[in-house]
Amino acid sequence: MGRILAIDYGRKRTGLAVSDTLQIIANGLTTVPTHELLNFLRDYCQREPVEQFVLGLPVQTNGQASENQQRVRQFAAQLTKALPHIPIAYHDERFTSVLAHQTMMDSGIGRKRRQDKALVDEISATIILQSYMESRRSGF
Repeated sequence: MGRILAIDYGRKRTGLAVSDTLQIIANGLTTVPTHELLNFLRDYCQREPVEQFVLGLPVQTNGQASENQQRVRQFAAQLTKALPHIPIAYHDERFTSVLAHQTMMDSGIGRKRRQDKALVDEISATIILQSYMESRRSGF
């Protein structure tokens, strides 16, 4: 089995998380400046076996597409061109930033570190990936 790589795509920064090879545990990978993202993913996929990408899909609380959803879909098209052999799945990313902040507070991370937007993006990607893997296991 290969890894699943989750992407919390943002205009400036993109958080990344990756599963173990058994696809059981999600771990934060890093945060990458968005303009460097495709190159980073190409390099990473040459070093590690990636079976699937999971892109966080920005949806408003009412279920409508958010403003950022078009950018995510445009990036997905670029990613498909760059790495056509790796399929892409979308996963609802509603509330992941809120959950990331709560996770940081619960873990005792200090106030200054909680303001680190790169860390929030990486934790958000981890939450997206863990949620995606749990939904696959439960058949949803």
